[in-house]
Amino acid sequence: KWLRGEAGERADLQGANLIGADLRNLYLIGADLTRAILIGADLRKTSLVGARLRNASLIGVNLSNADLVGADLAGALLRDANLIGADLRGANLMGCVLRRTALRNAKLEDAVLREAMLNESNMVEANLKEADFREADLSGANLDGASLRDANLEGAALSRVRLQRAAMTRADLQQADLRYAQLQGANLSAAWLQGANM
Repeated sequence: KWLRGEAGERADLQGANLIGADLRNLYLIGADLTRAILIGADLRKTSLVGARLRNASLIGVNLSNADLVGADLAGALLRDANLIGADLRGANLMGCVLRRTALRNAKLEDAVLREAMLNESNMVEANLKEADFREADLSGANLDGASLRDANLEGAALSRVRLQRAAMTRADLQQADLRYAQLQGANLSAAWLQGANM
């Protein structure tokens, strides 16, 4: 099911009020949802490839197994959202608020999460390879078994983070705050730890 504007254009839903809307299984590829209000909306298995969701309000939204490859979510509010199994490869999540967000098994390879707030989020078994977490707040997050190979975590807040069995080969952890982090079984081979607070 496609949601298009007139003459087959990509949907323009800038600032739209879609609180609690049922948008499951739709094709919203390239849609403009800038500043849209989607609080509590159901977007399970929806395709939002390349969609613009800058500064959108997505609090409590269900985006499980949604396709958000290359989507622009900079500044979006995703607190308490369900992103389990979502595909966010190459997505821009810079400055997003993802506090207490469910990201278990999510694909965030090569995603930009600079200055994002991911504290207390569940990122168990997530693919975070080559993701950019510079200056992000991941305090209290659960990253057990996550892949952080070649990820950039320079200056990130990782206090009280669970990183058991995490793959962190060649990760950049310079100046990161790792106080009270649980690192049992984590692979830190060739990781950069200069100036890290452990």
